[in-house]
Amino acid sequence: MKEFIIESIEELKKPAKYIIDRLSEKPIVAFYGEMGVGKTTFIKVIGELMGVEDYINSPTFAIVNEYSDKNKKPVYHFDLYRIEDSQELSEIGFDDYLDSKYPCLIEWPTKAEELIPDERINILIEEIDSEKRKILIKE
Repeated sequence: MKEFIIESIEELKKPAKYIIDRLSEKPIVAFYGEMGVGKTTFIKVIGELMGVEDYINSPTFAIVNEYSDKNKKPVYHFDLYRIEDSQELSEIGFDDYLDSKYPCLIEWPTKAEELIPDERINILIEEIDSEKRKILIKE
């Protein structure tokens, strides 16, 4: 397990690079944490470092946003917060995204834990105080 203490958005680059370096082996990344703790912000930094030029925001209503990295390869960003049951994910081809070998960055994975492969990177973001976060990365 790897741990980072973050006090600014700029400091998110170090754990983001750590994640990016592992995406070729483990392209599925599950982001855990309370509402407002910074999951989407962390995903924005990962995307920026991957060369995503699109505006990165939480796909709360769309469930998934697709971006292109600097090599024009897809990066998938899921927000499962609003799904009622995992059947909704089957309807959008969730398994196909996960099987694609392209990065799948998943917020609120507890909503579909049974559908997400165990072979993934788990990230827990915890608020220490209003300015400081702890990021735990487990592979």
